[in-house]
Amino acid sequence: MNNRFIQSIAIDWQKISRSSYLQEIPALKHLKTLEFQKSITFFAGENGTGKSTLLEAIATAYGFNPEGGTINYRFSTYDDVSELNHALSITKGYRRAKSSYFFRAESFFNVASKAEDYRDHTPKEIYYQRYGGKSLHEQSHGESFLAYFQSFGQAGLYLMDEPEAALSPQRQLSLFIQMAKMAESGSQFIVASHSPILLGIPGADIISFGQSQAVRCCYEDTDSYQVMEMFINHREALIQRLLQED
Repeated sequence: MNNRFIQSIAIDWQKISRSSYLQEIPALKHLKTLEFQKSITFFAGENGTGKSTLLEAIATAYGFNPEGGTINYRFSTYDDVSELNHALSITKGYRRAKSSYFFRAESFFNVASKAEDYRDHTPKEIYYQRYGGKSLHEQSHGESFLAYFQSFGQAGLYLMDEPEAALSPQRQLSLFIQMAKMAESGSQFIVASHSPILLGIPGADIISFGQSQAVRCCYEDTDSYQVMEMFINHREALIQRLLQED
């Protein structure tokens, strides 16, 4: 039985204008339905192939604030949400998420600010304990993101857009471990990522957004893995060839 919080999505392209830029993204325009088969699903692929656009549409259709945060966050600093969410329908599972979070690297500063605003009358020393003992704004970008994410301990739904942008390789390994453990405990993750570290989480479902369509693939077939493997194993020859190119 599929016990995911989000079981599947469907896109009605009749609801999207023919002149929309969304119709020009091959991997998206050929996508009509998508079933989430695993607790962790990665959207992988080159920039501009629709990964983040689809993730944002899923998040906003589910009820998240477009700029990120928990399901209860409501704020806006810039409105650039695509129309895809209006054409997207979600089939939800029977379980209700005990916690939920939509992370966007570029807007996490605003999310951290709202976390400060939403603390109400809780004494700050008690409130900050959940974030490692100090304000999120007193930590580095990567530290604050990881501290914020680690404050979610219950089985929940977590959507992340390129979380590696905030994290060093060591911190990515910390996130790797936590995601794997939380997935085993009932959480669901849908993540757009270029990270060859995070994409390597065992048992994850990887959907590669290519130049023609979005298809499931194995870890070793992702561009992120192949480029990193080539660079590590053939660094000198690759650099020489790249620098000689006009």
